[in-house]
Amino acid sequence: MAMAAACCLLTLTLTVSLVPLVFGNSEGDALYTLRRSLSDPDNVLQSWDPTLVNPCTWFHITCNQDNRVTRVDLGNSNLSGHLVPELGKLEHLQYLELYKNNIQGTIPAELGNLKSLISLDLYNNNISGTIPSSLGKLKSLVFLRLNDNKLTGPIPRDLVGISSLKVVDVSNNDLCGTIPTSGPFEHIPLNNFENNHRLEGPELLGLASYDTNCS
Repeated sequence: MAMAAACCLLTLTLTVSLVPLVFGNSEGDALYTLRRSLSDPDNVLQSWDPTLVNPCTWFHITCNQDNRVTRVDLGNSNLSGHLVPELGKLEHLQYLELYKNNIQGTIPAELGNLKSLISLDLYNNNISGTIPSSLGKLKSLVFLRLNDNKLTGPIPRDLVGISSLKVVDVSNNDLCGTIPTSGPFEHIPLNNFENNHRLEGPELLGLASYDTNCS
């Protein structure tokens, strides 16, 4: 009898140990923090229920096979409010799509922790403040579209080190300084920087400080 009980206990222990860990809770908490910071008159975020095991069944959220969040698709959703630092906890996130809303406030520096991020689309909002230099840590980034906001300050030179970067658009802001010309910026068309009245043309290396006109 004792041997049978021990055998059952061993089987139970092995079974429990083989159950995959659910990583979604902290990611769900981060996304729910975002939901609470946003005004959502069209109830786009109605399915974001924090009592679920993970956010993978929420509308506008995509997960991988390990139940880690890889996409947040909330473009053109009539949202207002602000972004939250907790978004930086979505370490497997590849696409952060929040374009064409009425989001205000600043870009959290914590977005620089999203090491898997491919696309950061925050264009056509009312985002202010500077472009965080921490975005230079996003070594997988291909698309960086921040145009049509109220961003100020220089274009961080940390972005020059992102070799994967193919599209940068910061037009229609209030940026200052000079336009980078090295690294991926060699191939970015000048009209992607237009309508920043304090932003000088392509920098002449050694002749103008990158933060010209920023004081």
